Amino acid sequence: MPGLLRGVARTAVVAGTATAVSNRVSRRQAGRWAQQGEEQAAPPPAAPPPAAAPPAAAPADPIAQLKDLAALKEQGVLTDDEFAAQKARILGT
Repeated sequence: MPGLLRGVARTAVVAGTATAVSNRVSRRQAGRWAQQGEEQAAPPPAAPPPAAAPPAAAPADPIAQLKDLAALKEQGVLTDDEFAAQKARILGT
C-alpha cells in the first residue's frame, strides 16, 4: 500500500505542477496578446510637424547675392539655366 500511495502522490504533484505551469503560461500569453492589441489599436504618437527651415540669411545686397550665385555656378552646383533664373529673380527682371 505505501508504494501505491507514493505513486498517487507523485502523480498528484506532477499534475499539479503541470497545471500551475500551464496556467502561468496562459496568463503570460494572454497578457502579451492584450499588450499587442493595445499597441495596434492605439494610433501611433503624432510626430510634431517638421519645423520650417529658417530662411537662409541671404544678403540684402544684390551684388553680394550675384557673387554667391556666380560662385555656385563655378562650383557646378547651378546650371546655366538655374543661374539665369536666380539672376533674374535678384535683379527683379
